[in-house]
Amino acid sequence: MKLKVKITGPKVHDVGYRYFLMSNAIDLGLKGFHARNRMSEKEQEVIALVEGDEEAIADFRKLVKTNKPEYSDVSEVALEDYHGDIMRTGEYAQVSSAQQLNKAIPLLLDIRNDMKAVRKTTDETLSEIKAVRKNTDMIPQISEDIKAVRKNTDMIPQISEDIKAVRKTGDETLGEIKGLREDIQPGYALQFRQVQSDVRAMKGRLGMQ
Repeated sequence: MKLKVKITGPKVHDVGYRYFLMSNAIDLGLKGFHARNRMSEKEQEVIALVEGDEEAIADFRKLVKTNKPEYSDVSEVALEDYHGDIMRTGEYAQVSSAQQLNKAIPLLLDIRNDMKAVRKTTDETLSEIKAVRKNTDMIPQISEDIKAVRKNTDMIPQISEDIKAVRKTGDETLGEIKGLREDIQPGYALQFRQVQSDVRAMKGRLGMQ
């Protein structure tokens, strides 16, 4: 016996409907099977052709009326006798496997490219970790530098005291210089007046005015 099944609905494509029908045809021992997707004027369609003994065909009729893939949305299942040729079930399974592999190849290529990108990112991350580790290894030296700076900073009060002492000594030295100048000036003035008196006396003797 041969049977044609037309399944119509808003969502019967891309939900695994053909593979659902094929796996059940294999399970029932149907020797002929073929399925294809097509579009009607308003809805999606799946057309399936099956061939087998009367009991297997009857079981297939009941199955397609009562079962469907989880994510499908079916409006109608129409059944009618068929008289044309039908592909062997095993041959259709091989064709379906090839179709699935053809769909899978772009996905596998995308996965491969994603893995390359992840590997590149991982390598860059490892390089950054190495750089951070290298900088971390410098922490002891940085700590020693900080200690040296802190030690020099701690000497600032002593330096300040030394500056004050030098300033005080300078002020005292200036005071001493001023004192010497004041001591020298009176004696110098007296000697100058004496010299002036001697010069006038010599001019008088010489008849000079």
